[in-house]
Amino acid sequence: MHPTERRLADFILSFQGELASYTATELARLANVSNATVSRFVQKLGYTNYDEARRHVRAERLSGAALFLTGGSVQTSEKALGDHVGQAITNLNKTFAGVTLAEIDAVATTMLKARHVWVVGFRTSHSFATYLQWQTLQVIETITVLPGAGQTMAENIASMTPKDCVVIFGLSRRLAPMDAIVAQIIKSGAHVLYVTDEGVPRQSAPTWHFRCETSAPGPLFNHVSVLSLAHLLATRTIELAKSAGRRRLTAIEAIHDALGEL
Repeated sequence: MHPTERRLADFILSFQGELASYTATELARLANVSNATVSRFVQKLGYTNYDEARRHVRAERLSGAALFLTGGSVQTSEKALGDHVGQAITNLNKTFAGVTLAEIDAVATTMLKARHVWVVGFRTSHSFATYLQWQTLQVIETITVLPGAGQTMAENIASMTPKDCVVIFGLSRRLAPMDAIVAQIIKSGAHVLYVTDEGVPRQSAPTWHFRCETSAPGPLFNHVSVLSLAHLLATRTIELAKSAGRRRLTAIEAIHDALGEL
């Protein structure tokens, strides 16, 4: 690259996510290069013009790519803490404004009555699937997290029936075939709870669709509302299990004592 183009490249790399906030003229002034240098640079990168490059960066920000969500400066004051806590509270309020306890109880009751409960999650979503499975395992014996190590989804989707319940965590950034996976699971006839972030339009095909607010002041999504939703669902499942659930809980605790595990 020409020295001025290298200077521009170094400048852009320091704050990729903020590129969409500047016009070509503003960027040229900040990087101390000419407008012509900006034009030549983006064309070398394969863009028709600077506006196309800005649109690409804006799209990546919306998709949740951490690289494009990271700004050029880092907050070091207590305001950073306040921003994160405040956003978490806002996310909780927005999420539960769209979910009723009756819906939560309907899911919990269905899980308790199901032949088998499957909990699906990829990437970050897998941790929430595992959390829900371990919490509800106390009252539901037949509950499985997918995908397991070395597994594809086909083997398990083929085992799903209308008597089953499937909880799918589909949070950003989702796998490319996620829509197809959800469609195949719904096709099995199982009762489906689809848990997503707010970026997914309301879905009518699943039995239930809960959307969790995941906005954050930093480069990572805030998943407080997702964990809170999973916690509430597990709590209501245990409470609604009643005497059958208490018998299993009692048996588990007795074996804990016998083994001296805890």
